[in-house]
Amino acid sequence: MEDLKKDRDAAIASYAEGPKLLEKAIAGLSVDGLDLAESNDTWTIRQYVHHVADGDDIWKAFIKQAIGNPGSRYELQWYWDLLQNEWVMSWDYANRAIEPSLGLYRASRAHIVQLLLSIPAAWERSLMIRWPNGDDQEVRVSWVVEMQTQHVFGHVDDIRRARQVHGV
Repeated sequence: MEDLKKDRDAAIASYAEGPKLLEKAIAGLSVDGLDLAESNDTWTIRQYVHHVADGDDIWKAFIKQAIGNPGSRYELQWYWDLLQNEWVMSWDYANRAIEPSLGLYRASRAHIVQLLLSIPAAWERSLMIRWPNGDDQEVRVSWVVEMQTQHVFGHVDDIRRARQVHGV
C-alpha cells in the first residue's frame, strides 16, 4: 500500500511541474519568437502554449466530475468532432497573447493538485468515456493525470525543437 501512495505522490508531483516546464521552455522568447515553428508543417510555439492550456482545462473538468460524480459519463464528442488544427483556428491560437493561457494553466494545475492531495480516494475514481472510434471505456483519474503530464512533456519537446531550429 505504501508503494501505491509513493507512486501516486510522485505522479502528482510530476503533474504539478507542468506549468514550470512550459514556462521554462518559452523563457526569454520575444513576442516574435513565440511565432516560430519547427517547420511549415508544425504549430508555432504560441499555438503549443494555448493547446496545452486548453487541453489541460478540458481534462480538469474530467477530474472534477470524477471526484464529484464517479461512474458517470464524460462527454468529449463536441471536441472530437473537429480535428486539432480546426481548434487551433477556431480558438485563434496564432493571434492571442499567451499570458491568459499560462495563468489558466498554472491555476488549473494548482487547483487539481490541491484536490488530489486533499482527497486521496480521487486517484482511483473514474468516468465512462466514449472514444472517437465508438468504444466505451472506464477511465481513471490516475490515467488522466499521467496522460496530461506526458502531454506537456511532449509539447515542451516540440517547443525545444522549434527553438533549436531557429537558434533561440
